[in-house]
Amino acid sequence: MPDDIRQTVFDRVRAPIEQANGLPNAHYTDPATIAEETRAVLETTWAALAVGADVPEPGDARPLDFLGQPLLMLRDEAGMVRVFFNICRHRGMILVDAPRKIEGAIRCPYHSWCYAKDGRLVATPHVGGPGQNAHPGIDRATLGLVEVRSHIWMDVVFINLSGDAPAFTQVHADLIARWAEFDRPLHHGGSDSCFTLEVNTNWKLAVENYCESYHLPWVHPGLNSYSRLEDHYHIAQPGRYSGQGTLVYRQLRGTMEEVFPDFEGLCDKWDTGAEYVALYPNLLLGVHRDHTFAIILEPVAHDRTREHVHIYYARPGTDEVMRAKNATQWKGVFVEDIFVVEGMQRGRFASGFDGGRFSPAMDGPTHCFHDWVAARMQALREGSA
Repeated sequence: MPDDIRQTVFDRVRAPIEQANGLPNAHYTDPATIAEETRAVLETTWAALAVGADVPEPGDARPLDFLGQPLLMLRDEAGMVRVFFNICRHRGMILVDAPRKIEGAIRCPYHSWCYAKDGRLVATPHVGGPGQNAHPGIDRATLGLVEVRSHIWMDVVFINLSGDAPAFTQVHADLIARWAEFDRPLHHGGSDSCFTLEVNTNWKLAVENYCESYHLPWVHPGLNSYSRLEDHYHIAQPGRYSGQGTLVYRQLRGTMEEVFPDFEGLCDKWDTGAEYVALYPNLLLGVHRDHTFAIILEPVAHDRTREHVHIYYARPGTDEVMRAKNATQWKGVFVEDIFVVEGMQRGRFASGFDGGRFSPAMDGPTHCFHDWVAARMQALREGSA
């Protein structure tokens, strides 16, 4: 498609909501378009990869694939979470093929080159010949593991694969300030507070659905029975995040009317309210007076997404029965969305679909996301992404 026609397509997406169309079908079905979009919105931004709770102790290591890139997340001896390319600098061999505790150095299983947990190359056995563990042509100081730029906020590990995005705290200063009350230690609920959903849809459709409350009466009738559509408000920071808030949050109660402990020092807003935001590109967050959650969207293919859900609490050691009940409740809500996002994915193969229209009153947060994707695509083509 000629550049001038493509530009016109993005102009339609970025038009005022009353006239705008959604992203064209190719952004959900065409490999070439999606590859370009991946560069624009996932590789050159701060994408969510995992959570710090995945590597809770020094020496814990977890191999991850993201956008086809083999990565290794580990917690070093100083307790810092770091992300490296999971390859030996010698011949590109995968270093760690399963989550494990690393005692001592990271050893390549091919030729036993060894790396410290901070990435330094510390041993090169026989590199200069049998019994010769050094060679003038091998400078260990320049052959450490290649580190991927990373940042942690609310225990989510973000990465910038291109290495040239503005600082995370600069890019997301607005949401960091908005939720400053939750900038504190968050306590992962453990194995009963995380789960993964396999969904046959493009990752963007999960973002689009999460952004808006318009679908609540029909897709989430149970939730809408107490946190009604009319109790919700829109949240939108163009180019950064969008979502929804509710004025009615009902705390989960146990058999003896017990509740989770609150985060201390929250303002009155959170007594009855909660907010749910999609932090661009691929993170869905929810904050409440007594727990938070993060949903990391892992793009697997153009029509497959893994939703990794993690729930956090104000204090460690909260009641496990209550934690399990809370996870089950949220899983039920998230599963209710699956048929919608999968149905929209199938619908994107209809040649007569023009990207759709937005309700000016109800779809502002979703339009905000489409505008961001289109803007990133335009900037990439203009060489300024």
